[in-house]
Amino acid sequence: MKDHSFWRKKIEALSSRIAKNNPTYNKWEREVLQSWLKSRDKKPGYAHKLTYSAEDVPAGQDNMPGVYPFTRGIYPDMYNGKIWSMRMFSGFGTPEDTNERLKYLLKQGETGLSIAFDEPTLYGINCDDARAEGEIGRCGVNVTTLKDMEVIFKDIPLEKVSTSMTINAPAIILFAMFVSVAQKRGVPLAMLSGTLQADMLKEYIAQKEWVYPPEAHLRLMRDMMVFSTKKMPKWNHVSVSGYHIREAGATAVQELAFTLADGFYYIDMGIKAGLDVDEFAPRISFFFDSSINMFEEIAKFRAARRIWARVLKDKYGAKDPRSLKLRFHTQTSGYTLSWQQPLNNIVRTSLEALSAVLGGTQSLHTNSYDEALALPTEAAAKVALRTQQIIAEETGVVDVVDPLGGSYYIENLTQRMELEAYRYFDKIDSMGGILEAIKNGYPQKEIAKSSYERQTRLESLEDVMVGVNKYKDDEEKPINILRIDRKPEMIQRKRLTSIKRARDEKKIVACLKKLRAAMASDDTNTVPYVIAAVKAYATLGEIMDVGREVYGEWKEPKIL
Repeated sequence: MKDHSFWRKKIEALSSRIAKNNPTYNKWEREVLQSWLKSRDKKPGYAHKLTYSAEDVPAGQDNMPGVYPFTRGIYPDMYNGKIWSMRMFSGFGTPEDTNERLKYLLKQGETGLSIAFDEPTLYGINCDDARAEGEIGRCGVNVTTLKDMEVIFKDIPLEKVSTSMTINAPAIILFAMFVSVAQKRGVPLAMLSGTLQADMLKEYIAQKEWVYPPEAHLRLMRDMMVFSTKKMPKWNHVSVSGYHIREAGATAVQELAFTLADGFYYIDMGIKAGLDVDEFAPRISFFFDSSINMFEEIAKFRAARRIWARVLKDKYGAKDPRSLKLRFHTQTSGYTLSWQQPLNNIVRTSLEALSAVLGGTQSLHTNSYDEALALPTEAAAKVALRTQQIIAEETGVVDVVDPLGGSYYIENLTQRMELEAYRYFDKIDSMGGILEAIKNGYPQKEIAKSSYERQTRLESLEDVMVGVNKYKDDEEKPINILRIDRKPEMIQRKRLTSIKRARDEKKIVACLKKLRAAMASDDTNTVPYVIAAVKAYATLGEIMDVGREVYGEWKEPKIL
């Protein structure tokens, strides 16, 4: 048991603020609604309240944006001051292919880069490894050595464009490559801005792309946190990701709770590493899913800001306002996309993007309509980017900060989601914290149950998915999709062979030996040693193998 009493106090305080009884609603339901339904021979089959009133809004509501606890937004003027970063998740084929796509999107008005890596890269496997066969460049760009990273960012000004990299198990290696590219160009590290996902706890919860035992990956995360805090003031050293948790089948409340629980663990980790909370907390960012239930998503984002601010202040004693401001990137939902009637996905993505904007996101990726079938084509990616631009430039929703603030329903839902999240925190801490909960399979079981229940509702038509289980077409007309052949695999293997012939093998051996010693010593920061190995053109797989030797590997506990 860790902070059981802290969460219990939060639960009690919030519970007392949420109205248990609403006389106005009860009177309306009894005198108006019931007689109306009776006149239409309709039975009251609704599963929730049909409307909300002032009596449903908790006392002591937060009134203004840019003010603690930031429920209504972390900045006073929000999008009147700066539009969110339009950051399309991009990467496929060879580094040359991805470089071309990134420059195309920047030309089309994208304002930040977001790099997707293929499965071999995500697992720390070289492109010439037998396990990588058939997977090179298929679900993202392939990176095996520093040369690949140099090509990806060719002619892209790193000091002017922020870069997000969705990489986790080998995050320290890709981070070292990015740093090395900047150093070779003479770009000061203090000028680099962007985000490294590096969120290993959610890998064990949902995405399942780990290599080492949890403690080993968390130690490497700590090293990156300390290095970035000291040398890269504009760099987000971790993006705490709820997106993959949600995509695995979690509910909105579960996404909220498990994501923030991970974030609190990283706060504890930084403090244990000797950092002051206000020294590193401002550079922790978040990554949320925006799904199809608009009001639920908006309330989730508002609740996330409020919880983070309150816990950082009350539990961790943070004093810098930047530490209290939860900044987040959003991606529209993948699990709501359908391969049936794929053009329907444009509508889904538009509504989900609107939810993210109304919820106050700082950065946004909109999925392409063809992503249920393949990686997006250039044309589909352009439509997805234009979706954001239409919301920003044509709809007027950016003119007012938190335009739904004060809505009886939104305020009540925000409060209820906050309360349910605290109940999850209490349960998790009763197990010894989120790491122990993961080892015991608790979040995994909760998500599996929710995923099963959602699928059951779809199959029974309790939930409708247009074009999938209702309004189906007898004949589906195929659309053009992006097809990745084996050419990237041949190119990458040829490049790797060339690099191995040209590099200094003695230097490689020496760098890996020093890295091995650093990994074996918990008191040594491993980042400089990984950078040295990367600059010598040690491969991704060679560096990961050093960790495998030192830390071993890990298997997930059975959860059923």
